Amino acid sequence: MTRRNRVAGVPEDLATILRDVGALVLMQAALMTLTAGVAVVFREWYAALSFLIAGGVTAGFGGVARNRFQDAPNPLMKHGMIIAAGGWFTTAIFGATPFFLAAHLTPVSVLDSYVAAGANYEPIPVGGATTMSSLAYFQNPLHAMFESMSGWTGSGLTMAIHEPSLPRAFQWWRSLIQWVGGVGVIVLTTAILARPGSGSYALYRAETREERIHPSILHTVKTVWRIFVLYTVFAVAVLFVAILTSEPRLSLFETFWQALNHAMTGLSTGGFSVTDNSIASYDSPFIETVLLPIMALGAIAFPVHYAILYDREFRLLVSDLQTRWLLGLFVAGAFVLSLQNAAVLTAAFEPTAAYFGFDSADSTAVRDSVFQFVSALSCTGFQSSPIGKWGAGGKLIVSGAMVLGGAAGSTVGGIKIIRGYTISKGIQWEFSRVFLPSSAIVNARIGDRVLDRNEMSEEFSEAAIVSLLWLILLLTGSLVLINVTDSAFGYADALFEVASAQGNVGLSTGITGPSMSPVGEGMMILNMWIGRLEIIPVLVFLRSALFGLEP
Repeated sequence: MTRRNRVAGVPEDLATILRDVGALVLMQAALMTLTAGVAVVFREWYAALSFLIAGGVTAGFGGVARNRFQDAPNPLMKHGMIIAAGGWFTTAIFGATPFFLAAHLTPVSVLDSYVAAGANYEPIPVGGATTMSSLAYFQNPLHAMFESMSGWTGSGLTMAIHEPSLPRAFQWWRSLIQWVGGVGVIVLTTAILARPGSGSYALYRAETREERIHPSILHTVKTVWRIFVLYTVFAVAVLFVAILTSEPRLSLFETFWQALNHAMTGLSTGGFSVTDNSIASYDSPFIETVLLPIMALGAIAFPVHYAILYDREFRLLVSDLQTRWLLGLFVAGAFVLSLQNAAVLTAAFEPTAAYFGFDSADSTAVRDSVFQFVSALSCTGFQSSPIGKWGAGGKLIVSGAMVLGGAAGSTVGGIKIIRGYTISKGIQWEFSRVFLPSSAIVNARIGDRVLDRNEMSEEFSEAAIVSLLWLILLLTGSLVLINVTDSAFGYADALFEVASAQGNVGLSTGITGPSMSPVGEGMMILNMWIGRLEIIPVLVFLRSALFGLEP
C-alpha cells in the first residue's frame, strides 16, 4: 500500500490523522458527559445543558472521524507529530464550546446567583444588563478558546478573573482538563484506545515522552496513570487537612472542594484555582508549605516515581540527573530570589532593594520568593504574591525559571532541565575537542549514559535547535505583546507573560485578562500550544498543512 492509497475516499495519510484525532475528541466528549453529571448534582441546569450539547457535537465529530477511517494504517512518526499538534488544537477548540455555550445560554439572574453575597467585582455587560459572574466573559469566543487552551496545555493563565463566581461545573471542568492534560490527553488515549505496536509509540514519542517504564508503551502509560491517581489522592488528603486547619470558617464540603481542585491542578502543574486570588487568598504559610512538595512531585519524571514507589530506589533522588538538578535548582533559585527580594539587604544596599520592589521591612519576601520560584520552575503557576508589583530583576529571575522548567518525562513545560544540561555538556565537549587531535576518541557522559561522537552530536543538536527556536519565539512574542499592551507595563512584564504562556506555567504580572489586546491574546494561545508540543510537532503540522506529507 502506497501513500497514494485511499481510505473511505480520503488519502491514507489524512485518514490516519483524522482517525486518531477523532479518538482524542471522543475522549473529551466522555469527559464532558461526566462534567454534565457534576452540573446536575449541583443543580446547574444551564451548565449541564451546555456540556450535553458540547459533548454531543464533540462525540459526533470524533465518532464519525474514528469510525469512518478505522481501517487506516497505524501512524508513523510523521503522523504522530501531526496528530499531536492537530489533536491538541482540536481538543482546545472543542473544549472551548461549553464555556461559550453556557455564557450565552445562562440568564443574567442565574449568572448573578453564582456570585457570593457581598462580592464587589467589576460589572460585566451582558446584553442590556450586567453581571459580576466571570462566566459572562466567555461570550467572547476568543476568551473561551484561551481558557480551554490554557487548561488542556496546563498553562493556568485565565480569563476568569474571579473563579469563585463560576458555576461549580466549570470550576471542575477547568481542573479536570488540566489534570488530564498534565499527563497528556494523547497518553490517555493511547493507553485506552490505540492499538499496540509502533503506532502507539509514534503517538507517545511525538508528545516528547521518550522514556519508557516498561517495554510495552501501553503498559507504561497505564502505570503513569496509576501513579498519578495515587498522588492525587494523597494530595487531596494533605491539602484537606491544611485548608481545614488554616481556614476553619469554611464548610467541610468547601474545604474538600478546594482541596480536590487544587490537588488536581497542583499535581498536574497546571495552576488553575477555585479561589479569588489563587493561593494568595489563603495567606497561609502552612498551605503554601504543603503545596511545595505537591508541585515538586509533578515536576519529577514518572520513571523516577515508578522506581521509588515500586522498587524503593530512593537513591534516585540524588543519583538521577534531572531530579538532582531540579532539587538543587529549587534551593539555589529560591535562595537567590530571596536575597534580592528580602530585607537582608541592609541600609547600604537599600537602593538595590528598592530596585527589586521590596521594602526592607517586608517579612513575607522570603516566603513569597521560595513559593514563587518553586511554582515557576515546576511550571505550576500557583501565585502567592503580587508579582506585578515586583521590580524587573525579580521578574526576570522567575522568567528564567519558567523558561527552563522541570524534568522531561513529567507534567511540566519549558525547555526542560535535560536540554539545558545537554547544551552545557555539549559546549564543554566541543571545546575539549579543540585541544585534541582529530583522531582522538572523545566520549561524553550525560547522567549514567556514555555517548560517542555521533550520539553526542545528535543530542546536542536536538537540544540546541529546540532551545534556540523556543527562545526566538519567546523574544518575538514578547516584542509583539509589549507593542499591543498598555504602557503601564514594561518589557520585563511582557517577557514574563510570554514565558509563562509558552512555558505552560500560569503566573502573571497582570497583562493577561479579558481587557487585553485580541492580538496579544491570540498570540498567547499559540504560545501555549507551541510550548506544550515543544515546537517541532507544530512546525511539522504547519509544514504538512502547506505542502502535504510527501518528502
